[in-house]
Amino acid sequence: MTTRSITDRLGGLAFGGDYNPEQWDEAVWKEDDELMRRARVNLATVGVFSWALLEPEEGRYEFGWLDAHIERLHANGVALDLATPTASPPPWFTLAHPDALPVTPEGTRLVHGSRDTYCLAAPAYRRAARRIAAALAERYGDHPALAMWHVHNEYATLCHCDHTAAGFRVWLRARHGSLDALNEAWGTAFWSQRYSSWEQVLPPRATQWHKNPGQAVDFRRYWSDEVIASCCEQRDAIRAHSDRPVTTNLMLPAYQHVDLWAIARELDVVSSDQYPTSPGLGAAADVAVHADRTRSLAGGRPWLLMEQGTNTVYAGDRVLGKEPGEMLRHSLGHIARGSEGALFFQWRQSRAGAETWHSAMVPHAGPESRIFREVTQLGAAVGRLGELAGSTVSASVAVLDDPDAWWALGVDGLPSARLDYHGALLRAHRTLWEAGVGVDFAHPEQELGGYSLVVAPALFLLTDRGAQNLRRYVAGGGTLLVQHATGLVDERLQARPGGWPPKPLREALGVRGEEYRPLAQEELVTLSDGSHGTDWSERVHTEGAQAVVTYTHGMLAEGPALTRHRSGDGQGWYLSTRLDDTAYAALMARLLAEAGVEPEVPGLPAGVEGVVRRAADGRRWTFVLNHTDEAVPLPDPGHDLLTDAVAHELPPGGCVVLRGH
Repeated sequence: MTTRSITDRLGGLAFGGDYNPEQWDEAVWKEDDELMRRARVNLATVGVFSWALLEPEEGRYEFGWLDAHIERLHANGVALDLATPTASPPPWFTLAHPDALPVTPEGTRLVHGSRDTYCLAAPAYRRAARRIAAALAERYGDHPALAMWHVHNEYATLCHCDHTAAGFRVWLRARHGSLDALNEAWGTAFWSQRYSSWEQVLPPRATQWHKNPGQAVDFRRYWSDEVIASCCEQRDAIRAHSDRPVTTNLMLPAYQHVDLWAIARELDVVSSDQYPTSPGLGAAADVAVHADRTRSLAGGRPWLLMEQGTNTVYAGDRVLGKEPGEMLRHSLGHIARGSEGALFFQWRQSRAGAETWHSAMVPHAGPESRIFREVTQLGAAVGRLGELAGSTVSASVAVLDDPDAWWALGVDGLPSARLDYHGALLRAHRTLWEAGVGVDFAHPEQELGGYSLVVAPALFLLTDRGAQNLRRYVAGGGTLLVQHATGLVDERLQARPGGWPPKPLREALGVRGEEYRPLAQEELVTLSDGSHGTDWSERVHTEGAQAVVTYTHGMLAEGPALTRHRSGDGQGWYLSTRLDDTAYAALMARLLAEAGVEPEVPGLPAGVEGVVRRAADGRRWTFVLNHTDEAVPLPDPGHDLLTDAVAHELPPGGCVVLRGH
């Protein structure tokens, strides 16, 4: 099952969002029907937070109210993305099963009063989640309005309770086999931590000082597996009664404590939620990295944007508004990169509750508002793009992404707190995005031969298998850029004797790291080409590599900062410091040129992005999005699906989708 089965059922790309009619009365429902028609909504996500109404007491279901809304939506031409409500257990459940409430690392058991008040490892919670998923599927599994299933919402809350401890021990036995192997993997000879029985092993709860790093990363791995098992239990309960595609909405980049590659493999359709964290061009870059990463998780197949905000930019301690036109550009940015539609949280802005001020398609001001006018314009635009369904996006550059490396950079006791995993990934992607090239994300152990350039920004943890894969990639003709602090530890979080990176990658790069030297917070190191490094530096020895740029002062003077090594038919580059933005962009431009990678839509100025979707029959659609305040001539005028006319120029803030072959 794929997104195509959804778009076939919808008759085009998806448009709509979360709908919570239980918050409103009949007069509002009637208005909703008319406004959804006006906005061309064709898909509504229903039931995400409705557990208390669907199951008012254990084992007793009240489906009548949901029946009525489903029939009303169906009659109005709106299909259903039916959610299991398991992200928010009702008060009766937590009263009956207090042991299923989550416990913090400090040992505090949280209480009901928000969402996500559950422990995924608690047997009572898992039983209740399976039970309601099965009940919903049995009742609605073949309903003609049903387009897809939506398991849970934005997994997953961490927990450190006794249920978790028991599950963690079972998982550790399966992974390590014996206590001796566990003690060896975690290095428990240090600080007298050696375990002599399994009952002594706990999750990484609050301690006097640093937690054991091997224990910390193994716990993240265990919890990821627990999340995926819980999700799959609901998926399987649904599949017993329904043949419609099943998804769960992922939340990028770092909200979810789960291996996104692994959970994506269990879904019929990969979907995700995206909320920018900076305004203006930064928001457009956020859209691009989110969409590229979600498409990569989907294996290059089309995916679905499940949530975004109509007028929402989450910038630190405040919520900023989007400028006019950004709703369209952001939505098209996702569709350009493979989404089969644009959905929002939520349809109508809530009058009460914890998300009263979360933006919506119908704001507090009602339909006579700029936001709803832009929603209707967007609905019309999405409606014109149905012919794109099933088309895909290709990229010639990959950025390497491994959850183990992320979790490894979250342990205690590292040499620098400025080794920011997702910050490094986002910086690499944005630099490539600004260069106008298509980007995939890839796991370091997957086949990489289809990429002309591969960038490894933050692989602090790197397995021998991953290192061997990167060596094969370079030997086969690829260009690889490896950035500082790569491969310092193996999959057990143990430092590598003899320096870094691991030997297979060392052969591809022609270098060996001897000594790491984190820099003071505002310290800069000057390099031989006049650029500067920040945050981190290393004493590196060349073992066949050419020193392209060197350090100029201090104990690292004349030592290599940037190296290049030809290996097999390809070349490996190693960067042992964090370059300033200008130098980093120049390095990336050089690598792209040497690898023969050109902008996907040549001739566009800064602030204007171009992306191409392609169908198997040779059709192609070129998206050009103008994020500037200036009119921009199109390098290749063409027929614009949005206006059904030939487009020669992009107005300030304008967008086109050009049909071609």
